Amino acid sequence: MADNLPERLAELEKSVKQAVEVIAGLRRERDALGAKLTAMEAERRELQSLKQERKDVLAQVDSILKELDKLDL
Repeated sequence: MADNLPERLAELEKSVKQAVEVIAGLRRERDALGAKLTAMEAERRELQSLKQERKDVLAQVDSILKELDKLDL
């Protein structure tokens, strides 16, 4: 077993290095996804705002058209 120890330690070291690389990659991916999520949340808020603005404008146009109908032009 003592003869096998250096080989086993080398394998463990290799495995640890691979794990460190995988963890670093996962952290980069997490950070990128977090940034993407933040951007998408901002876009969603803007879209909601634009939808509400559109709804308000449509209501105003509808009101104006009803007033014009009352004038019987």
